Amino acid sequence: MNTILVIGGSRYFGKSLVTNARDAGHEVTVLNRGSSAPPAGVGRVVADRDDEAGLRAALGPRGFDVVIDQVCYTPRQAAVARRVFAGRTGRYVMTSTMEVYDPATLPGPEERGGRGPAAAPVPVPVTEDSLDLARTLPAAPHPGPGPGPDPAFAYAERKRQAEAVLLREPAFPFVSVRTAHVLGGGREEFTGRLAHYVQRIAAGTPVDVHGAPYATSFIHHREIADLLYWAAGQEFTGPVNAASHGALDVTGLCELVAARLGRRPRYRLVERGAAASPFSFDRAYAMDNGRAAALGFGFGRVADWLPGAIGEAAEA
Repeated sequence: MNTILVIGGSRYFGKSLVTNARDAGHEVTVLNRGSSAPPAGVGRVVADRDDEAGLRAALGPRGFDVVIDQVCYTPRQAAVARRVFAGRTGRYVMTSTMEVYDPATLPGPEERGGRGPAAAPVPVPVTEDSLDLARTLPAAPHPGPGPGPDPAFAYAERKRQAEAVLLREPAFPFVSVRTAHVLGGGREEFTGRLAHYVQRIAAGTPVDVHGAPYATSFIHHREIADLLYWAAGQEFTGPVNAASHGALDVTGLCELVAARLGRRPRYRLVERGAAASPFSFDRAYAMDNGRAAALGFGFGRVADWLPGAIGEAAEA
């Protein structure tokens, strides 16, 4: 591995990935629409990945040992990438998401009464084999007018389809990294999900949770950058789950935030199937990281890094 193209890479853990690869001595190029300049010592290609002809023109004859795709969100983008980078790269790593496993096959428990959340059963975390992408077919376009699909489901389905496009009749060795919920970095954590808990608990505002929330998986922002860089230099193919050791449910997260702030968390129960706060799930939502670990990646533990991430969010 010497020449690396990162599609995206302009914010959050993508920036760490780019600088990690640069500092390791690789020739790194980022591809984006020109919204932000790359770090010193990193090249740039300005192009719209959705414009196939423009992308080909911007790349010219260039090829890369590895392409790391941080921003592949649709099957159309995957199909364009498959055609454009066929013959241009020896390895293609796509940043995917744990949402490809949602909706999970195991239903959540019945809501339970009481003053606070109850303990949920602990299902077996999903492995990469839990998802059969051979059965993932392109979705028909939404006919409109009227409401479209649920945004969360639509995002998960588009990611599933994008993976399926790149896995079927692969044009290059392909890896999909199904990342857990990424936390840490204070203001860099642009989703604001951890800040949501810090702000509500600090203000004494109840947190909306399910009656028996399931545990979910997390990973630190520097850890996922390290894993993507590691995956780029390996020889395995196919999907890998990326999650720190130790799944955690929303109440465990709230207790850690409360301990950092010196407050007591308050909860408001929601109906099963209703929207709640981020990371409160009424269905199975944790991943098994055994494949990546067996291949040689050393994961950290949520319990070791999450208190520091909470502190960063509180300071921000």
